Amino acid sequence: MARESGLSLYNKVAVETASVVIRSYSTSFGLASRLLAPRTRLQIETIYALVRLADEIVDGVAAAADLPPAEVGRVLDGLEADTLQALRTGYSVNLVVHAFALTARTTGITEELTAPFFRSMRADLLRTEHTANSFDDYVYGSAEVIGLMCLLCFLDGIEVSDDRGKRLREGAQRLGAAFQKVNFLRDLADDFDELGRSYFPGVSVGSFSEADKHRLLDDIDADLLVSGAAIAELPEPVRSAVALAQELFSELSRRLRVTPARELRSTRVRVPNPVKLRIAAEVLFAHRVRRPALRGTKAGRQP
Repeated sequence: MARESGLSLYNKVAVETASVVIRSYSTSFGLASRLLAPRTRLQIETIYALVRLADEIVDGVAAAADLPPAEVGRVLDGLEADTLQALRTGYSVNLVVHAFALTARTTGITEELTAPFFRSMRADLLRTEHTANSFDDYVYGSAEVIGLMCLLCFLDGIEVSDDRGKRLREGAQRLGAAFQKVNFLRDLADDFDELGRSYFPGVSVGSFSEADKHRLLDDIDADLLVSGAAIAELPEPVRSAVALAQELFSELSRRLRVTPARELRSTRVRVPNPVKLRIAAEVLFAHRVRRPALRGTKAGRQP
């Protein structure tokens, strides 16, 4: 009994730690997650906390701690190995990894999704520019698989037909891809100036043009069109949260569309908090969802 109690406490602390991590950074999270039921929200938080941990390794925190490049790669390899072991055993001394494994083992997340994710994270240590093929592979691993992981949480305990499952998986992948591409476009200058990365193949950050911008946004809007159509097939309890995330990034896409390309080289476009709250109210009304008031919500790095 004491051992079971000890593990129960450890699990609780691990999940709470993951929640603290993602809420402190609030990257690609925030307002929409508040519309999820507590169990689902906590599961999603464990996924994004692991993502954040890997992001921080490759995005400069490890280097800022004076780790040499080769050691940074070994740290990332160690995180992946720890994650795989936790998927097999259900335990990790790393609380964020342990929390992720709890979610993964409950919902069916396997190495089939974690391996592409870590491959994309590793690419950030090895590549500064992408070809069309490497870009597609990077977006799949860094974003589309995250959408698939979240979908497994949304469908936890729910059976769907093969056809519906296929449509939901495509919607999840396209929404994840849209989120990632929007962030690449919004962070065009920071990624290039601070990290030396240029993600979009065939695009020169120094000579970024209106034609480049509209071509990229056309691709993003095509992703959002597919993902938006799949929302109606999600389980009712999660539709409003996903719809809100979709609308927030759609609004950001619209704002990027009307921002001159030359300004994107030096300006980070955002969706103001009052606009976010208006969009949230519209989504709640459309889905007739009764939720706690969202007034005063602090936005992180979401749109």
